[in-house]
Amino acid sequence: MKFETLILRGLFVACMLVCGLILAAMITSKPAPMRLAAAGNTIVDLLVSAPSSCVLPIVDDMICVRAAG
Repeated sequence: MKFETLILRGLFVACMLVCGLILAAMITSKPAPMRLAAAGNTIVDLLVSAPSSCVLPIVDDMICVRAAG
């Protein structure tokens, strides 16, 4: 077997392994909002954990929705 063929097969296996690990991490991870909702918290608890300022960059004619509190 040629050297180039071995290198390409090894690269393919390495790429498939990395893609598989990334896919497994995306499937098994739970983001913070999902953990808060699953804990049975009320909407007030969820709003308290939200950022108090607009996290979007300032652009002309942009509306940033904020909770009154």
